[in-house]
Amino acid sequence: MTHDDRLPDVLANARVVFFDFDGPVCDVFAGLPAPEVAKQLIGLLAAKDVTAGARASKTDDPIEVLRIAHDSGAEVGQEVEQALITAELKAVAVAGPPTAGAREALQLANSSGRAVAVVSNNSAECVQRFLERHGLEGYVARVVGRPTGQPHLMKPNPFPLITAAEQMHMDVSNCTLIGDSLTDIQAAHAAGATVIAFANKPHKAELFAEARADAITDDMQAIADALTTA
Repeated sequence: MTHDDRLPDVLANARVVFFDFDGPVCDVFAGLPAPEVAKQLIGLLAAKDVTAGARASKTDDPIEVLRIAHDSGAEVGQEVEQALITAELKAVAVAGPPTAGAREALQLANSSGRAVAVVSNNSAECVQRFLERHGLEGYVARVVGRPTGQPHLMKPNPFPLITAAEQMHMDVSNCTLIGDSLTDIQAAHAAGATVIAFANKPHKAELFAEARADAITDDMQAIADALTTA
């Protein structure tokens, strides 16, 4: 088990806690697998642009397909994005419960006097839908989802973190992001925020250490526990 003893220190300095959505809060595509969604989007893209469709067929990540679609053109990008939002809304309806420890982490971040935002490359609509479905919306002050029509502004671009910090009238250096991917670490570093890496798969802890995450854990409950001592 990875429970980093730096967790309380990182959280002690954070006045705002940003949660990435897919991973730290829920497994978005647990019930509707991401490769299935990607395949559907690739079909849509290939019908408009064969070359882009061929490029996209090399990935099973819906977000990557979206980037390729937008490279192909604004109109086809919009169409694929709309289809992705529809799929994400279906996915969160069958995604199952929140990640173990996520509810407690959100609650304790809130009750410790910190503000909470969800900052995601998923659509704000699907984040909101999931939070409401599971009675979590009361703990989250802001949702900053994927910037519509501008996939280049998604994480690892620091734009979503800077946007969330501005909306919360907080300097981004007083914020910490909990994320489960290298793009989260890159975005946080670029923004000047700290980052707690959630290593929800065995190989990730090493990657996150190399990427110089400020703290690493494989358990969202450990973040909740650290919030009580931070």
